[in-house]
Amino acid sequence: MSNPYRKIFAAPGAASFTAAGFFGRMTLSMMGVGMITLVSQVTGRYGLAGALAATFALAAAAVGPQTSRLVDRHGQARVLRPVTLVAVAAVAGFLVCLHRDAQEWALFLFAAGIGCAPNVGSMVKARWAEVHQGSPRDLHTAYSWEAVVDEVCYIIGPIVSIGLSIAWFPQAGVVLAGGFLSVGVLWLTAQRGTEPAPHPGAAHDEGSALRSRGLQVLVATYVAIGAVFGSVDVVTVAFAEERGHKGAASLVLAAYAIGSCAAGVVLGLVHLKGPPFTHWFVGVCAMAATVLPLLFVTSLWLLAPLLFLAGLCIAPTMITAMPLLERHVPRSKFTEGMSWTGTGLAVGLAVGSAVSGRVVDSSGAESGYVVPCAAGAMAVVVALVGGRHLRAPAENDLGGFA
Repeated sequence: MSNPYRKIFAAPGAASFTAAGFFGRMTLSMMGVGMITLVSQVTGRYGLAGALAATFALAAAAVGPQTSRLVDRHGQARVLRPVTLVAVAAVAGFLVCLHRDAQEWALFLFAAGIGCAPNVGSMVKARWAEVHQGSPRDLHTAYSWEAVVDEVCYIIGPIVSIGLSIAWFPQAGVVLAGGFLSVGVLWLTAQRGTEPAPHPGAAHDEGSALRSRGLQVLVATYVAIGAVFGSVDVVTVAFAEERGHKGAASLVLAAYAIGSCAAGVVLGLVHLKGPPFTHWFVGVCAMAATVLPLLFVTSLWLLAPLLFLAGLCIAPTMITAMPLLERHVPRSKFTEGMSWTGTGLAVGLAVGSAVSGRVVDSSGAESGYVVPCAAGAMAVVVALVGGRHLRAPAENDLGGFA
């Protein structure tokens, strides 16, 4: 049996653009936690640190689809380079303002500017779609690989950002995140042979990719899934702290990501048969079901394997969503469509973090796991109710996507 991963990387330029993408996407996993570590060390104000990180995250969620829409129209190189320059300049402004104890509004302004950083992961997935266009089997493996890379970034990024900010100097995490973004984007955009062709024509006059009912269902489901992720992170940290082992929270959460990585690698080796919606809906249901045992967790020793089990459902759900996205979003707006799902996740992360934090404050960490369970149930309901749009032929979707 041939190795499907070897096959996808046999395409010219594939190894190079995915390596560039690894550096570029490290920014999103490092910047928020780097800002929290920096601001809390310099000012001692965790409230301000969290608000600034939230501003960055929400700005990224709002700006990302607009940047991707420009990319679909004008190409990656023409758009990503100036946008990255804006984000890096905002990083410099943020650091200068913090060093000079500037007014808080200036910090929030530059935090929002940093949110202009492009979602490099979407750009890499668009290149895979271009390179292996017309080969669903190869694309399935490529998207599985990208899901693994995403998880690796979110495991390594926070550890590197926090560790260097503490071991070197407080600004280290933010500075390195900005450096990774610059290197990743410049390296990626220098590779013109695999860059998806821009679509400057009339397709963009029809409006946003979000007009697609199928994409609307995916984004709404991603909001609920993001709330699962955000609440699990917050409640797990609180759970570990209540038991006097706050430092172990990162290791326990790593089990969550490692489970997803393992499932992503294995899924890339498997050829799925049957309707794409069925694969995705089973993944959503499994994700919701595997967080239910968290309601009964009593120790960190039990929590780690339960989170590993829950993590096994993450990457498969994300991977099986891609064929549905391709089906309901035209190729001329594919990058924008992927960015909208990322925005849904970001909004869900923010909501899940906020709601679970309030529950923990009022009722304790063990009660906090009600939030991911409720969010998982909501994801199932949205996917079930909206499933008719995802199962429908693309030409029946709003906008007539073929």
